[in-house]
Amino acid sequence: MAFNGTVEAGNVMDALYAGTDFSSLNWAEQKWVAWYVWWGNPIIATGMLSFLMHEIVYFGRSLPWIIIDAIPYFQKWKLQPNKIPTPQEQWDCTKQVLWAHLTVELPAIWLFYPMSEFVGMKTYQVPFPSLSTMSWQIFFFMFFEDLFHWAAHRALHTPTLYKYIHKIHHKYSAPFGLAAEYAHPAEVMILGMGTLGGSLFLCLFTEVHFISFFIWVIIKLFQAIDAHSGYDFPWSLQHILPFWSGAEHHDFHHMAFTNNYSTSFRWWDRIFGTDDKYLVYRERVQAAKAKALSKEDFLKAEQALMDEVLAEGLKAENEVEERSSRKVKVQ
Repeated sequence: MAFNGTVEAGNVMDALYAGTDFSSLNWAEQKWVAWYVWWGNPIIATGMLSFLMHEIVYFGRSLPWIIIDAIPYFQKWKLQPNKIPTPQEQWDCTKQVLWAHLTVELPAIWLFYPMSEFVGMKTYQVPFPSLSTMSWQIFFFMFFEDLFHWAAHRALHTPTLYKYIHKIHHKYSAPFGLAAEYAHPAEVMILGMGTLGGSLFLCLFTEVHFISFFIWVIIKLFQAIDAHSGYDFPWSLQHILPFWSGAEHHDFHHMAFTNNYSTSFRWWDRIFGTDDKYLVYRERVQAAKAKALSKEDFLKAEQALMDEVLAEGLKAENEVEERSSRKVKVQ
């Protein structure tokens, strides 16, 4: 059903929910109906819901990491303890993130409804799909996005794309939560295609409801922010699910400039061999831990290893940028 204007209040129920048995709806479904009826236009309702959710979840999930960074007690779990983001760095990051949200993500969010309608995704309709249906579809979205992200992220490390697009995201060799979407608008658009694409693609084969996509985006935001948090707690998910990437996996990518291109799962990097330097680094850390006579000795040895990896990463970054410059001169 196409809507080009807001439906008058008296006709909303008939236009959107004719024949719906409201007594059979659960609490969440009733609130879903109320939201769409209140706005009277599925395009506006879906856009507002999506953008508000994105901003509330992104900055709401980032806030605990800002607080943790300000409390010295938690530095024992900081992956790069000598690099705590300053308030000015966090503010500068916030401004760039907001700019990307307003210039790239907001238009993409508003365009998502007509795209989803074109491929047959249900949006305002109720009831919701079953939990089992939502679960396997959300996992498919994660699987699709993770593979897309691995390929796109690796492409962003090619000389031209890195120098003019991806370099912004690598400003912080020790990332923090707010920096998850600190990126060039073009990068936000490119990687966002993986987040949106799985749901649109799946619509070609089966029925998909926007609520499944909605929950997936919330999960994705939590995953991205936590992966950039810079902290590895004993209870972090990667210690429960060994194939989960987590902050420890992605922090190495920012520190070393290379390896670990995936976002949620470790398997693509393992399959394609793009975690070789990371695995060597982990082996060296474990060897240093076994050799150390005290905790202080181990921390010194670990810091030396991190300094070595960071130096190699800066060298690799400079080489990529130099290749880009030489390519431009040749052209």
